[in-house]
Amino acid sequence: MDTPLLYRQLMDQLSQWVTPKDVRHLQGVSEAVGAILQSQAACPALWLPYLSHRDCSARAHLERIQYLLENPQIGAEQFYYPLLQKVLSAFAGSSLTLAFDTSMLWNEYCLVEVSLIWGGRSLTIAQTVLEHASASVAFADYQSVLEQAYAQIPPGCTVTLLADRGFDHKQLLQWLNDHQWEWVIRLKCDVSLRLASGRLCQVDDLWPPQDEAYLYRHVNVFDEIEAHLATAHLSTASEPWAVLSSSPPALQTFEQYGERFGGIEPHFKDYKSAGFDLAQSRIRDAQRLTSLVMLLDIAHLIAVIVGILVVQTGRRARLDWHGERGLSFLQLGLREIARRCYQRLGLPTLTPLPQRSPPKAYATKHFQQYRQSLLEFSKVVTFS
Repeated sequence: MDTPLLYRQLMDQLSQWVTPKDVRHLQGVSEAVGAILQSQAACPALWLPYLSHRDCSARAHLERIQYLLENPQIGAEQFYYPLLQKVLSAFAGSSLTLAFDTSMLWNEYCLVEVSLIWGGRSLTIAQTVLEHASASVAFADYQSVLEQAYAQIPPGCTVTLLADRGFDHKQLLQWLNDHQWEWVIRLKCDVSLRLASGRLCQVDDLWPPQDEAYLYRHVNVFDEIEAHLATAHLSTASEPWAVLSSSPPALQTFEQYGERFGGIEPHFKDYKSAGFDLAQSRIRDAQRLTSLVMLLDIAHLIAVIVGILVVQTGRRARLDWHGERGLSFLQLGLREIARRCYQRLGLPTLTPLPQRSPPKAYATKHFQQYRQSLLEFSKVVTFS
């Protein structure tokens, strides 16, 4: 049987940037990524129809996939990072906003990820899966992910990291300051700090009245970290917010922190119910899950590039019935790849992403109005 066109084209395009230790590793990755793109599934058993060009039994296919996921020579450093650096080459010297978060799998494994917020979603910069029964992870366990992310940032970039509660660690803030990254991190209510006036208190002592915001300049956390604090109490929110930042506080601090909700959280959803259904992979091993997510990241990146090309060439209306773009670039790309495979057309040439983030996609006008609604406060007080 002839090898599938998608597989051959993935081999050709990935070989431009990837230098594997063994060409068979590139063949295995290309087959797996091609199967993911066509099946739109993270479960290896669902890849089998797209591997049938090899005259093997289903069991033999699954054994090959297991070897692929367990091979230390097939990882992000060899396959994902070279592709990512090519795709992000146009971002050199720009301002980047990164999101740092975790997502639980079956209450047994924790996916830790740094992502670039772009295009209404986010793109994986670095990730790992830990065998960990909580979404709260110690700095020592996730430091390597930060180091990997730092190595992938294009030269000359100004970086701002957004993180939720659970990452308010002294070591993290020191690491960010040492690497000259800006940061905006939500605090837990029991964190102690010292105000510019010298007053020692906890975050929950600083909540403003309902629908008001307090901005505190020059606070000190963890005894030695200089920072700024913004607190807000919105009637539309379930609880007050406290956002610590490396830059002087303003109302835009809340808006900046809120970018993570439209970035990494939809990206985690793409891994799960909105995309590849990672929960159905049936893999229960941290190292193999890390490798599987790396393959999903390659497939995700390729689909996003194809989706952007669909929009840039004016062919979006052939795949998306919305008057304005309602599908994410991932979904547009997956549909375009399915169309090309059905019509036996080749994969378009993969190109770097544009530095400027395109407008977000909204499935409905109601959701668009909800996401674009402004934060309004009856009173804002700044403390110096």
